[in-house]
Amino acid sequence: MVPASAAAGTRTRPDHVVADKGYSSRAIRTYLRRRGISHTIPERAEQVTNRAKRGSKGGRSPVFDAQVYKRRNIVERCFNQLKQVRALAMRYDKTATSYTAVITIAALLPWL
Repeated sequence: MVPASAAAGTRTRPDHVVADKGYSSRAIRTYLRRRGISHTIPERAEQVTNRAKRGSKGGRSPVFDAQVYKRRNIVERCFNQLKQVRALAMRYDKTATSYTAVITIAALLPWL
């Protein structure tokens, strides 16, 4: 049986991924590139120094757009604000429907 979201044509592949330094690895970048997904992931300091040690064999640094990365903060703050609602953080609701309702209410409260 096909889930309702898949039958409705829900997207499963993002156009762009913005991640923090914890996801900065060659394997993740290669995976995203292979699937045709652009990404903005800053490099860890150790990766920069290791590449510099290798000289010309270290390769080029990956493209990084600082303006796109700054917008990631908006999403992070939204999740942090939603996690302040104890019912969301502790996941008291057992069914997906009631949990979605709590998320909706928690998102509407600051907006109101």
